Parts: sequence; structure tokens; C-alpha cells
Amino acid sequence: MKIKHLLVVFTVILSVNSAFSQDKKFKVHTVAFYNFENLFDTINDPDTYDEEYTPVNGWNSKNYKKKLDNLSRVLIELGTSEAQKNSPVIIGACEIENRRVLEDLVKHPTLINKGYKVVHFDSPDKRGIDVGFLYQEKHFQPTSYINVPLYVYETESASDKKDKKEEEEVEENVNYDKKTKRIYTRDQLLVTGLLDGEEINVIVNHWPSRSGGEKRSSPYREAAGRLNRKIMDSIIKINPNAKFITMGDLNDGAYNKSVKQGIGAKLKKTELKEPRDVYNPFEQMAKEGHASLFYRDSGDIFDQIMVSQQLVPADNNDYGSFKYWKAGIYNKPFLIQKTGQWKGYPLRNQNGVPGFSDHFPVYIYLVKEVK
Repeated sequence: MKIKHLLVVFTVILSVNSAFSQDKKFKVHTVAFYNFENLFDTINDPDTYDEEYTPVNGWNSKNYKKKLDNLSRVLIELGTSEAQKNSPVIIGACEIENRRVLEDLVKHPTLINKGYKVVHFDSPDKRGIDVGFLYQEKHFQPTSYINVPLYVYETESASDKKDKKEEEEVEENVNYDKKTKRIYTRDQLLVTGLLDGEEINVIVNHWPSRSGGEKRSSPYREAAGRLNRKIMDSIIKINPNAKFITMGDLNDGAYNKSVKQGIGAKLKKTELKEPRDVYNPFEQMAKEGHASLFYRDSGDIFDQIMVSQQLVPADNNDYGSFKYWKAGIYNKPFLIQKTGQWKGYPLRNQNGVPGFSDHFPVYIYLVKEVK
């Protein structure tokens, strides 16, 4: 019985009758991204602006534990179904304070048996928030990882100077260095490894915010998109058949210049013509009115997972290796605010009570035919 249980939970072989021939069986893995919304510990770090999340301001051990309880509940269920029992084998994360909080999360009683390990680097963000990478060691083995810094600087134009309000917002941004005019933001985390023996490259992102307004801050996210593209192209030069997944909270929609031109993401699979091309399934989802977050009663999908051409099947017979199957937004009822001003929004931290996040997590399925 124990061996059969392990096969169900970890190997995850199922018949995908709705999309493929009924006589085929597939191994399925979930790959996910989640903005943890201010996952801070309770310790005051003198090198960052984390005072809001310290006991003196109400962020105590009880609240921290509740936050871990909430996040672990999401991660254990994310992307699962009656057929797909295993939690995500790869999870990209953002808005985490340090490696310690990720280690506490993967050691939570809900997750500890999944065998998650952590990849993390400190970013130059002045609030101390970073990106991170969690993986099930049974299925994914990193072979290399590196943090790639994003250098962006505040620029002024005549129209900028006229807008005093936006000027003030930039000045108040703790990530803005008045002397050098650098906008300190999160690094992009590149992890290369073997997913059940197949090499795959994953980039985890948390692009610059819209502080100062969408238009004014857009060049910073456009630079982030170009850096993403540069990372992928540099590896493709070495290995033309390299497989990529890029994921993150981009603070832009799939239709924005940072994604469409910076990365060069495509709306349709049929638009993929060469190995460097990237497919973004969340663009169509946004067109259909889906959302991973809400702002001023307007929904959008800032949380996206994109895959390179090498991960997109040419047809229903092209599943000899892991390929993209479909994508989703995990917005179960327990993650949604039920009452009040923010009814229908993600159930976030509020009034000193830990919630889940102000973003819904997103995920994709990778599938491979088992012969």
C-alpha cells in the first residue's frame, strides 16, 4: 500500500481524457508562482525598512505563525485535483524578507513531508523583500543558480517636473536613492536544474512597482523585461534547445510594453516561430476577464508564467518530454474577502490580522507521456 501511495502522490500519472487520446497516460507536474505579500519575520533588521513588521508595531510571533499557516495551506492545495494529488514541484515566490522565512515555511507541518528545498539571494530592495525559489528535491535538482541585478535609474522630463504629486511619490519611495537616482529593486533569480532528468531554466521575477504612476514607472519594468530577454538569449546562444519558464509578479499586464516588447511574449502558440519565442497563456486569460489582483475595483493579471517554444507541444503527439499543457489562477473561495469594502478581492493582511495575500497564485501544468 505504501508503494502505491507514493506512486499516486509523487509520480502523478493520469489519463487526460479531455485533451488527449484515452489510451495514453501522462505524468503531470504543477509549476506555480505566488506573491506571499509581506512574509516578514518578527526580527528588526537594522539594514532594511522592516519596522512595520516587528512586535512593537503588532507583528508578533502569533501573527507570523498564522501567516505561515495560511501560506502553507495554499501551497499544499495549489494546482491539485482529484487526479493531480501532488503540490507544485516548483514554486516561485516574492515579497519575502529573507531565507529564514522560506526555511520556516517549508518546515511547516503542512509542507514538511513534501521535501521542499530553498534557493534564495538577498536583493538590494531597501524594504528587504526578495524573490525565492522552492522545489521538491525528489523531482527537481538544481545544477546552478544566480541572482541577476536590475539596474534602473530615475529619469526626468519636462512633463515629469510639472507633476508635483508624482515627484513627491518618488521622493518618498524608500527604494529611491536621491543622490545616485538609482531605483533599488529586486534581482531576477535564474535557476537551472533537472526536472525528473530534463534540463529546464526558471527565472523568478518581481519587477519594479508602479510607484509614481504607471506611465512614469513603466521604463523600469520595460528594463526588467529586456533583462529577462537578455538572460534567455544568453543561454540560448549556448544551447539553442534550452527550455525556459519565466514567472513572477511583473506589476504589468500581459499586454504592457515590458512583456510584449521587452520579453517578446506571444498571445498564441501559432505565433511561436523560433526557440527564443515565448508563449504567455495569461494574456488570453486577461482578455477573458480573469484577474490575479484588484486595484481600485479593476482586476488584472500581474502574476504570470510564460514558457519558451521548446516547452510548447507542436501537436498532441509531441509529449515525449515535458511540455506545457494549461494554466490557471488559484482563487478558491477561502482566498477571497467575503464582506466589506474589499468584497471579492484576495483576502490579504488587514487590521493587524494576517491574511493570505493581495494576489492570487498562478500555476501551469507540465505533462509528459508515459509509455
